[in-house]
Amino acid sequence: MPKGIYQIPFAMNEPVLSYEPGSPEREELVATYKKMNSQVIEIPQYIGSKAVKSGNKIAIYPPHDHQHVIAYYHKGTGDDVKAAINAALKARKDWAAMPWEQRASIFLKAADLLAGPYRAKLNAATMIGQSKNAFQAEIDSACELIDFFRFNVEYMTQIYADQPGSSEGVWNRVEYRPLEGFTFAITPFNFTSIAGNLPSSMALMGNVVVWKPSTTQIYSAEVLMEIFKEAGLPDGVINMVLTGGAETAKICIEHPDFAGVHFTGSTSVFKSIWKQIGDNITTHKTYPRIVGETGGKDFVIAHKSADSKEVAVALVRGAFEFQGQKCSAASRAYIPKSLWPKVEKEMGKMLAEIKMGAPDDFTNFINAVIDEASFKKCKGYIDRANKSKEAEVVFGGKCDNKVGYFVQPTVIKTTNPRYESMVEEIFGPILTLYVYDDKDWDKTLELVDQTSEYALTGAVFGKDRYEVTKATRVLENAAGNFYINDKPTGAVVGQQPFGGARASGTNDKAGSAMNLLRWVSVRTIKENFVPPKDYKYPFMAE
Repeated sequence: MPKGIYQIPFAMNEPVLSYEPGSPEREELVATYKKMNSQVIEIPQYIGSKAVKSGNKIAIYPPHDHQHVIAYYHKGTGDDVKAAINAALKARKDWAAMPWEQRASIFLKAADLLAGPYRAKLNAATMIGQSKNAFQAEIDSACELIDFFRFNVEYMTQIYADQPGSSEGVWNRVEYRPLEGFTFAITPFNFTSIAGNLPSSMALMGNVVVWKPSTTQIYSAEVLMEIFKEAGLPDGVINMVLTGGAETAKICIEHPDFAGVHFTGSTSVFKSIWKQIGDNITTHKTYPRIVGETGGKDFVIAHKSADSKEVAVALVRGAFEFQGQKCSAASRAYIPKSLWPKVEKEMGKMLAEIKMGAPDDFTNFINAVIDEASFKKCKGYIDRANKSKEAEVVFGGKCDNKVGYFVQPTVIKTTNPRYESMVEEIFGPILTLYVYDDKDWDKTLELVDQTSEYALTGAVFGKDRYEVTKATRVLENAAGNFYINDKPTGAVVGQQPFGGARASGTNDKAGSAMNLLRWVSVRTIKENFVPPKDYKYPFMAE
């Protein structure tokens, strides 16, 4: 038990390094990238105290160079999932009983390790394995994950400090217990920070975790496990399995001690998981917690009073950074007719300058999409737009997969505001825009709200405050993260808690105390200092 009320280090957002030519961080990153890119490593599963090598080795290739092997991972089986569950449950008693400040110390140390000796290694792993440029890797795998570690510790202490009042002769208090059983984390390829945050946020609150990372993020997931271990995380608290997604989910969800899932991925998979949980609800010892952040069809709408250059920059950055493979990426835009010629001109200038290629060339703004399936999906949308009478490719449209999975930043203009690429999530560097009549501003706001099943991020641009206010009101349910005169990407931990509703998830806001509250079960304790010694109440007197 704690022997004091401890003041934790004040959480501040990690500064983003510039990586400008000649800077020490650039030199270190380049050297680390070259070293890692020239090696071939083997990645095991981490189950309890064991690094499990199945012998079933699967090659890992960089998306920008799909003939170059950088690693092999040992693919696991259902038996490994069961072993991970058992290891987690074995670790649960000691981990749940560990004083909160000791758990805090582990993740504060993880933050400092990542800010220092592991920064270049995790950034390079993300650049190589997920084809991110240096800046995108820095804001994701370094800064955001450091922020998650530090701010989550701060939020944990705020949660524990939230206590009820007491009346005379009574002391009321609440305990924020970890969930009873084990928790399950399923993480995506696109953000190393999400891969690190989902299992660690649950573990921080005293839970034990079975973690299944995306098969296209395993290369950087290995570095995350290195950090957790060096930070002092006990064996069995976070168990990393490299198994099939459907099989892993089935085994975890059907287990009586399954206590909750922390998910980021596709909407269809999340719905399937939710249904499986419902189908097995009589099996579980407790009602499982279900937290998910899924897809998005994120919008930018400009009013006629908007600045055309500001809109153009927001679209180029918001739609094409990390090849549009952000759940928050701008994917559909609504531009007034009076503004479109200027926006088109500004976008054309920028897109003509943008370079595309491997991340080790720091002049490249765009790198490769994650895999062949993504490449084919993007190419399909572009090919159909080229043939459609309702759409035209205004910029980009070229695809090349000879060396890597490269899709040029592409802008499709449509006359149909419900054209397929205005509605469907693509998860690639494709932006579709609809030019509306200035007089139809109010109708277009309603159109934005009604077009998509998703409600993750969105942005409005305009200088007319009355109309910006109207947009904010009309679109209140269309985005969990709403931006005014800014691109709809780049939420910062501690500043813009992230998550959306509708088909975009449960809106439990990663990067805030709201998310951590989902991973505790509260026990209320009332202590009576002077218990009554007579059953009678005063009203009973004759």
